[in-house]
Amino acid sequence: MSASEPAQISKDTLGFADKDGTYKRKPSSFRDTIAPGTRFPPEAGRYHLYVSYACPWAHRTLLTRHLKGLVGIITVSVVDWYMGANGWRFTTPDKVPGATPDQLYGSKFLKEIYQKAQPDYSGRITVPVLWDKKTETIVNNESSEIIRIFYTQFDDLIADKYKGLNFYKPEYAKKIDELNEWIYNDINNGVYKSGFATTQEAYEENVTTVFKSLDRVEDILAKSDGPYLLGKEFTEADLRLYPTIIRFDPVYVQHFKCNIGMIRYNFPHIHKWLQHLYWDIPAFKETTHFDHIKFHYTKSHLKYNPYGITPLGPVPNILPKSE
Repeated sequence: MSASEPAQISKDTLGFADKDGTYKRKPSSFRDTIAPGTRFPPEAGRYHLYVSYACPWAHRTLLTRHLKGLVGIITVSVVDWYMGANGWRFTTPDKVPGATPDQLYGSKFLKEIYQKAQPDYSGRITVPVLWDKKTETIVNNESSEIIRIFYTQFDDLIADKYKGLNFYKPEYAKKIDELNEWIYNDINNGVYKSGFATTQEAYEENVTTVFKSLDRVEDILAKSDGPYLLGKEFTEADLRLYPTIIRFDPVYVQHFKCNIGMIRYNFPHIHKWLQHLYWDIPAFKETTHFDHIKFHYTKSHLKYNPYGITPLGPVPNILPKSE
């Protein structure tokens, strides 16, 4: 499929709205962990990630895989940015740069992976998926849990410089949990609640909350004694916020109608934080693929963008640090 070809998507693929028009995200289905002495022990080369470069939740896991030095330990398949009525599909990089075939089974669609794990599976087909090659099943498909598995469970297998890197240290856990709760509800998921709202009232309520919470983040960073939300310590709170903020100006402003302001113009401290992560820490730039992000939202969500037209701007997708 070319970037100019519009996609079709079923209503069930995205989730559901309540009677009041508010989008409700369904919970993930597979919630096991990796740990010594369990069904899923840590082993190099045993586990595989199925991800989309477009999806902010999958982006969390790709970031953590890079930051923790797990690139050579955990393999990856990347779906096409296109999501049609059959959900995420696989293609080849000559057709969609950055995408890969299903490197384990040659599946055409991600739903085949779910059905391989559970033949009668009838839930949502989402990324990321953490797959066990040995037992041929899904370990976990909840991004917030996958990243915490990655923080600690492979330390005996990775290079020394990555050992002990834990973005959810006990001494910061309470503050991280507090940040995660409202950032997830109001910003990470808030942009979806704005964009997928089916009433004017639900949209206005949620988009207002998004920007009030962005103001809150702006204030935290303005008062921070370091470049991050908790000062000099990069934590899970930063990691989980980044995938939303990097998508904000290129997609969420127009596609999800989050257009009360833009990160680059209205939130100088968030903008500085974003530029630092993207330009100074290679993992962030290397896992951010703007074409996948922009094409997925604008060409897969025809209910919200009927002609599948992808805006050319903003130009550039992220400003250089000199500006």
